[in-house]
Amino acid sequence: MDFSIRKLEPSDYEDVLVGWWKEWGWQAPAQDFLPENGEGGLMVMVDNKPVCAGFIYITNSKVSWVDWIISDNKIEDKALRHEAVKFLVSTLTNICAKNGGYIYALLRHDGLIKTYEDLGYVKGDSYTHEMIKKI
Repeated sequence: MDFSIRKLEPSDYEDVLVGWWKEWGWQAPAQDFLPENGEGGLMVMVDNKPVCAGFIYITNSKVSWVDWIISDNKIEDKALRHEAVKFLVSTLTNICAKNGGYIYALLRHDGLIKTYEDLGYVKGDSYTHEMIKKI
């Protein structure tokens, strides 16, 4: 499969990503919660159509955070969607590797957890709650 990848654009959050989160039954994170106000990530394309996207947080330590991976739930070809997500996570991981140290992800979807494991990630602790405070 020929995937292309591009940096997220200003319109992607409203025009694409929010709809994808809703399709999966998830609450979309606030745009300003995401890196670079929703532009700090990548979008995987097939035939110029968006398939999946994800974000990178670069920290002031040797930890990068790869998260908010989301895909178009309406794509019926699950194998294509899976390979696109794997390509995305692999690409994000390679970018983070330049920062050195560690890459962190907070995941709950079993298929996505398996994808990360296939790419060499190991499970840490199991969390029971996410705690966020807007200040």
